[in-house]
Amino acid sequence: MIWRKASIARKVLTFSMSLPLLFTGVSVSAADVIGKGLQLEYLDRGLVAASTNEGVFLSWRLKANEVSGYSETGLTGVNFNIYRDGALLATVSDSTNYLDKNGSAVSRYHVAAVLAGQEVDQSSPVTPWGNSHYDLPLKKPADGVTPTGEAYTYHANDMSVGDVDGDGKYEFFVKWDPSNAKDVSQIGYTGKTYIDCYKLDGTLLYRIDLGINIRAGAHYTQFMVYDFDGDGKAESMFKTAPGTKIIKYDHAGNAVSEQFITMPQEDVDAGYTNNDDYRMSREDYYAHMVKMFMGWHAHEEVVKGQWPATLEECFGIAKQYNYPLSKVDAESLVDYFMDTYAPSRSTRNNLRAFEGFIVDGPEYLTVFNGASGDEMETVHYKPERHDDGLMWGDYAMSRIEPGNRVDRFLAGVAYLDGAKPYAVFARGYYTRTNLISYSWDGQHLKEKWFVDSGWTPMTNPFNDGPHGRDGTNPGYETITTQGNHSLSTADVDGDGAQEIIYGAMTIDNDGKVLYSSMGTMPPESANPGTVARLGHGDAIHVADIDPDRPGLEIFGVFEGGRYAPYGYALRDARTGEVIYGGYTGKDTGRGMAGDVDPALRGLETWAVGLWTANGTRIDTRAPGTNMNIKWSADMTTQIVNGAIDATPTITDWKKGIVLTAEGTRTNNHTKGNPNLVADIWGDWREELLVRTADSSAIRIYLSTEVTNRKLYTLMHDAQYRTGIAWQNTGYNQPAYPSFYLASDINWANVPTPAYWTPGVMTVLENLIETYAASGELSGSLVPQLTNTYKQAEHHLGQGSVKEAMKFMEKFVSQINKRTKEASISVAAEKNLTYHANLLIQMWK
Repeated sequence: MIWRKASIARKVLTFSMSLPLLFTGVSVSAADVIGKGLQLEYLDRGLVAASTNEGVFLSWRLKANEVSGYSETGLTGVNFNIYRDGALLATVSDSTNYLDKNGSAVSRYHVAAVLAGQEVDQSSPVTPWGNSHYDLPLKKPADGVTPTGEAYTYHANDMSVGDVDGDGKYEFFVKWDPSNAKDVSQIGYTGKTYIDCYKLDGTLLYRIDLGINIRAGAHYTQFMVYDFDGDGKAESMFKTAPGTKIIKYDHAGNAVSEQFITMPQEDVDAGYTNNDDYRMSREDYYAHMVKMFMGWHAHEEVVKGQWPATLEECFGIAKQYNYPLSKVDAESLVDYFMDTYAPSRSTRNNLRAFEGFIVDGPEYLTVFNGASGDEMETVHYKPERHDDGLMWGDYAMSRIEPGNRVDRFLAGVAYLDGAKPYAVFARGYYTRTNLISYSWDGQHLKEKWFVDSGWTPMTNPFNDGPHGRDGTNPGYETITTQGNHSLSTADVDGDGAQEIIYGAMTIDNDGKVLYSSMGTMPPESANPGTVARLGHGDAIHVADIDPDRPGLEIFGVFEGGRYAPYGYALRDARTGEVIYGGYTGKDTGRGMAGDVDPALRGLETWAVGLWTANGTRIDTRAPGTNMNIKWSADMTTQIVNGAIDATPTITDWKKGIVLTAEGTRTNNHTKGNPNLVADIWGDWREELLVRTADSSAIRIYLSTEVTNRKLYTLMHDAQYRTGIAWQNTGYNQPAYPSFYLASDINWANVPTPAYWTPGVMTVLENLIETYAASGELSGSLVPQLTNTYKQAEHHLGQGSVKEAMKFMEKFVSQINKRTKEASISVAAEKNLTYHANLLIQMWK
């Protein structure tokens, strides 16, 4: 059974298999271009070189706007000339990689894109790494000690990437977790969380110290890195609190300044400060419970008659106190609750030891400048926690877990209007479920929509089952208990805009419920024949799993056990209908999808066995479920294995181990997540980013297997790119492109997205400055080109695209007249002309 909205608006985003090299049909704002289609990143060639036993392996990007068609082995468009030490080495037309068997450690390489027989640009030169990986140096935070005397250290955890300065190269964001980071349900203090931004050479640009009022763990800090305002430079957004501060560093790595975020004026007026400490000691929690019980008579649910009027009735004992409770009587009831009632519900309930949680104080969402770390805006986090989890159901189950369901956070990036990226932040998925989306215009966050299921009603907040119960907010009542420990963003209904796949339910791009998936409970379940939610799960994968069905599919696992209709299921992503699945009667905690057997059609799925894309079981065994990676030359899927203290490996289901990442470790205990898996440079294959065992560096592994498959960078597919942005959310999951990517890929069905890249004016200006500084641009040509560029920029600022284009055409003409002179190098001539023509075509 599927709850659907009555109608779905259909908006068509045009794709073309024969886009020209440069874009058309755009308008402008200020000094940058705002175009039609998707706003994606400007990326450089991404050339890397790695020494192997067979020679020097080279890999570089094909950009999506350079595609004009397809062949039997890949996409066609531009070809590439490969240069070693300034001499032409080869021309490559069928891929974006090359093995130079005669290369050496001191060889110097660059590539140039070739269009219609002419070189149109030239990459920056590179020299080979010593092997197939690169170590990005890190600056590890100092160790710490909790208020109870527990010592802790730090390790590099989740990562993200974003181009913060607009040069087409990614910077690297690293979250540092303390060794005592905890799941939300675990008691105890944690150390602070930090988020760093690094250049590839290890330069630490800044560090965000989240402060003592943000607890450390997989569910608390989801950091979104993206160019939200379309200026060509990425921002970052995440949850903050009083005490969050920005630490800046000099080139030697020394901290030179610290600045707290700006608290909203109403919080300042209320007496909150950045020196506040909201972490609860055991004594604090006891006092908190006494206060809660003293106010029981005035609680909104008690006043409405939804909850018992007395705590004695809640606990199932005879009434013996008068209300409002005195402090002495409240203490007596708290003692009974902690020492008798709670342990009777579960032997794991030890509320006398409850400490380290934050259940009070302001909560914020802050936007940071990606390049400098400067705070750009801070607003209250929506929705607020409301309480310590009482109304969220944290006291209702047999396992009493204050601060648990209330503090489950997710976040993502989505193209909600089919054009520009929006930030999505969420709270809750077990009971009450909330999502909010924002646009960012460079100065302020603007709310687009807010989703609220409402509370899940309880008759007794200390003894009830709030899971699987409708919320109180009409229109959103069915989305409770349907969220995962991660989410996905994808255009599931074909309208050109992305939806939020939250687990077993999907929010449409307009903020309405697209569907909430239900199923009939089987005979062997706890409630045979009833209709129930598919419920909460740990893993979700949204991809074109079955290429013979239209649209995308969702493969997920569910932890409801005997109370869920499925332990695993493949669903139609457009409707939420189950295509195939199975009841397990247990918490099915892990599952994955990928092309692990090239002899079979479609992507395989696995959880408690292995299935084909159409649901045929082919094995009782299953590949690993930590993370998958697109690593192989034949476009099959590989698995990243290794957790806790095990050495990570990349394993092929048919070939065995294809990489052992010696000296590194994965994260999140048994989850075994790499820091990141993403196509950050080189060809379309993904890189593996893992921390060294001592967290002194991030080791970035490159696949050096030569492939003849030619595909544009996956970062130019919006579903994949937003997937990399949300990969750090909750229990990290892999990103998938919007099209079928497997060993039997049909190249005719690979979409070429209609997109534009902001910040090209900035790129061109930086190129002029760089070439002038290096001497590759000299003499009178420097002021000529600079002046012409400034004139074009001026007219753009005045809104005159036509005049700006005239000056950019003049810019190209000035270069063409001087190409035979010593005042401009070959590389400068090609790259300045390329980017100027890119702007001209965008403005037409």
